[in-house]
Amino acid sequence: MKKLIHFFALGFGSGLSPIMPGTCGTVVAIPIYLMLRNLFLPYYLLILALMTIIGFWLCDVTARDMGIHDPPSVVWDEIVGYLLTMTAAPITWAWIITGFVLFRIFDIWKPWPISWVDENVDGGFGIVADDLLAAIFAGAMLQLINVTLWITL
Repeated sequence: MKKLIHFFALGFGSGLSPIMPGTCGTVVAIPIYLMLRNLFLPYYLLILALMTIIGFWLCDVTARDMGIHDPPSVVWDEIVGYLLTMTAAPITWAWIITGFVLFRIFDIWKPWPISWVDENVDGGFGIVADDLLAAIFAGAMLQLINVTLWITL
């Protein structure tokens, strides 16, 4: 059972990448997004909420087993973060890539309050929560870009 928990927490193995495991985990989120995107929005949000709640537990168990506060290899949080970023995005490759880049920028940069959550909130909740905040920032930027383009076209 622990191996299965770790497999999911490690983003189906993508978090084991020696180079940029968080980015690799976010790449794994793209096909998941493509599978879920055409769902009626309440169903998309329900699946996202379930993945987030399960993610608190997956990330907590795996981080405790590894003995690390927020292991770089635990990337389930990147998956749910990207899915949250893309919740209201137009469904085109340009937006998929833009959402990816914006989410990674906010997840890596960690402006306040993301940095505060990352440093002060422990366990699986803390591992996932900073990515959810990064997703909110990225999603807001994505919508700002969308509105700006709509107004200027």
